[in-house]
Amino acid sequence: MIPCYNYARFLPAAVGSVLGQHGVDLEVMIIDDCSTDETARVAAALAASDPRIEVRSHARNLGHVATFNEGLAAATGEHVVVLSADDLLTPGSLARATALLEAHPNVGFAYGRAAPFADSSPPPPSGAAGRWTVWRGHDWIRARCRRGLNCIRSPELVMRTSVQRTIGGYRPDLPRSGDFEMWMRAASVSDVGRVTNIDQAFYRLHPDSMTRTVHVGERFDLQARHDAFAALPKAALLPDADQLYDQARRALAVTALRQARWSQHHPPTDDSAVDLMDFALAMFPDAHRLVQWRLLRWRRWLLRRGPALAPALNALSHLERGLYWQWLHRTGL
Repeated sequence: MIPCYNYARFLPAAVGSVLGQHGVDLEVMIIDDCSTDETARVAAALAASDPRIEVRSHARNLGHVATFNEGLAAATGEHVVVLSADDLLTPGSLARATALLEAHPNVGFAYGRAAPFADSSPPPPSGAAGRWTVWRGHDWIRARCRRGLNCIRSPELVMRTSVQRTIGGYRPDLPRSGDFEMWMRAASVSDVGRVTNIDQAFYRLHPDSMTRTVHVGERFDLQARHDAFAALPKAALLPDADQLYDQARRALAVTALRQARWSQHHPPTDDSAVDLMDFALAMFPDAHRLVQWRLLRWRRWLLRRGPALAPALNALSHLERGLYWQWLHRTGL
């Protein structure tokens, strides 16, 4: 399913990346959400060139959540992919993902690596397929909460349609992180698989993407993640949902403090750093006791004193990097 709003210039490449997949039978549904560019004409030409393509057009703009849910509800295949019109699949990605799903009937969705690109065409996909990783769904959710991070972009994910029917679609009240919340919902009723060591999709970086025009800013992203995690105890899908939510809030506080550290390129009058520290305290009232808070305080103190303490600042940076890698290893996945 390829939702499209004013991405006529990207649409042929996205569709071509799907039609070029080998080893799978596929249908392509393009949904034009009342675009004001040439999307309708381009989509019609693509549909005329291949009977596997269906085009749906909205008389008025419904927004991305309603458009996504329309496509998911209409899916007739055994598996379903939501591919934004500005993204691409890599050659063979659907065959690799569906092979994993067929070998493991307990896995509800499979994903892989999504490589970002900013040029007109992506680089050759990197890596070589050969291994799968399968986690219990509960373990995968727990790892997401420990790290406070969504590890999936979107185009690299293939969902079993039966699981999609079971959990439902995107929640309208989570326009910024509905995909992440939906994937955790899927993991609460099924296991999770990953195709390792190879790019499964290309994620396009460009000035007109929603992450650059609508969903902008570090605090915005952290709040969106929080909203997805907050849905866990509300849905009551897991027996330890409250504890998982608490873990996620602590992880988000740590992440906010780390991001505040990177914003400290100037003396500590930076509003962004202060805003992120406030967010950390809102997530975890004891954030001021975390080592990341103390390191940030030291960094701000050193910056006030200017270039004379540059060696101490460099030493602090090495310490921060070491602690970050320890945290990544401890939180896993």
